[in-house]
Amino acid sequence: MKELKRYSLIGMIFVWIAGTIWHFVYEWSGNNRIVGLFFPVNESVWEHMKLLFFPMLLYAFYMERRLKDTFPCIGSALLAGILAGTFLIPIFFYAYTGIFGKNNIVLDIAVFLCSVAGAFLVVYRLALSCKADRFRTLLKLAVGVLAVSFLLFTYNPPDLEIFVDPARKEAVSVFHILR
Repeated sequence: MKELKRYSLIGMIFVWIAGTIWHFVYEWSGNNRIVGLFFPVNESVWEHMKLLFFPMLLYAFYMERRLKDTFPCIGSALLAGILAGTFLIPIFFYAYTGIFGKNNIVLDIAVFLCSVAGAFLVVYRLALSCKADRFRTLLKLAVGVLAVSFLLFTYNPPDLEIFVDPARKEAVSVFHILR
């Protein structure tokens, strides 16, 4: 258990740091379209979900390889944690913006930090209990579908609120006011 705690804590810190750096990579790349498939291309909630998903997926490959002999259910636990953490981002974001009526950078950062912590809490608990292991195939499929969705919707997003870049939304609102 001590080893699982250590790897979970290291993973949490890794995803916090990598996700923070992840936020700027697309711009640093000169807006490279291939880079944009894996890194946020705008400030939409959907694109911010990449900040947790891809760094945690990378760390999951490492963590599973290191712990699979000691914790045979670590693979399914990591898959469940990736999904839980990724979807906590819009849940927390829309909950607090629903309450306060607008977003706040400090709370946005807290959403990310709490979502990562929640993801690794799920990993830790499910690695010990093995409750997610019977859903391993379904979890793999769900993570795969989410990964493909990130690739597809980066440059062709559906017309839904989660995909709207707030900066673009504000520009459109100002345009409508000026008309």
